[in-house]
Amino acid sequence: MSTGTDLRAEARTNGIRRAVAAAADDVLALGHRIHAHPEVAWEEEKAARWVAGALDDLGYTVRTGTAGLPTAFTATTGTGPLHIGICAEYDALPGLGHACGHNIIASAAVGAAAGLAPFADELGLTVTVFGTPAEEGGGGKILMLERGAFDGVHAAMMVHPGPVDVAEADPFAVAHLKVRYHGKAAHAAAYPEQGRNAADAFTLAQVAIGLLRQQLPGGTRVHGMMTRGGEAPNAIPELTEGRWYVRAGTLEHLDRLRPRVERCFEAGALATGCELEIEPESPPYSEFRNDAGLLAVYRRTAEALGRRFDTGSPAARMNRASTDMGNVSRVLPAIHPYLGIGSLPAVNHQKEFAAHCVGAEADRAVLDGAAAMALTTAAVAADAGERARLIG
Repeated sequence: MSTGTDLRAEARTNGIRRAVAAAADDVLALGHRIHAHPEVAWEEEKAARWVAGALDDLGYTVRTGTAGLPTAFTATTGTGPLHIGICAEYDALPGLGHACGHNIIASAAVGAAAGLAPFADELGLTVTVFGTPAEEGGGGKILMLERGAFDGVHAAMMVHPGPVDVAEADPFAVAHLKVRYHGKAAHAAAYPEQGRNAADAFTLAQVAIGLLRQQLPGGTRVHGMMTRGGEAPNAIPELTEGRWYVRAGTLEHLDRLRPRVERCFEAGALATGCELEIEPESPPYSEFRNDAGLLAVYRRTAEALGRRFDTGSPAARMNRASTDMGNVSRVLPAIHPYLGIGSLPAVNHQKEFAAHCVGAEADRAVLDGAAAMALTTAAVAADAGERARLIG
């Protein structure tokens, strides 16, 4: 026999699903619009404005320029003691557009906000959607975290597209490095002995990194590219630049790996007589710490919506991609599940994957992800034990 509590929970579940469905046309149009107008890290002016505007239309109180970042915002509804954050990303990849599907992340966050808006006060909730710029290498969430934007939030969540559904995020910690060599220009045919070749310095560093890989611990990654290699074939390159990522299982492992990689760049400078500059693009991204309680509720909720989780195929490796949400997870309970969009054989960071980030499967992922986040939030708010744990 159903109790009054069961009936109220069922009515609330149905109400949340109806609210998400009622907002579906606007939510999907938002995601398609962001996809059609990709903007890279720190330049997401249109996307941030569109997402914030959609939340304002839902009755959320919107504050822009959060943490001093022009394309960051918060949007809040409810006044309850349990404060849940939902993170929206909307930056694109240079040259690849939305090949990581952040348009799906943003629209799913708005969909979840639509589902929760009518029930936040009833559930004793404060719900804040965080507009977080520059995940693709800029670390927007880290700066927002350091500047107090997440203060008072008890838990945070987001969803991310991938080839298949994966519940548990397992990202690498990562350091993003800008590398620059300064040499001396000279005519490459007439006066080559007067030059110091900055391109040679980069080549030597890359060879050293290639040799180092044999001695690196399993599960680490070192990869990058030269972004400037010289100005003319008949001039000794005096300036070369590049971007390199160093990844490890944890921040602690990253701290031990990074100096070894930097010494490879120092070797290039030493061998060629060039000067080396290395600077971080952002603070390091942390590994992700899944909150077991939130994750269990999300898994049950998503399965009830018809999602099926991959248990370890090669297609599930997207859960190893790095994210600045990892830094958030070190400070407060968090989850970062992945939504399959039926893209195979295309995978994240391919143009073919970007094409799959709009369409029937992507739209279903947006609405399922929105409902799953909203229903997960409602379930933990209504569970006295989970509620006390998160607030405590």
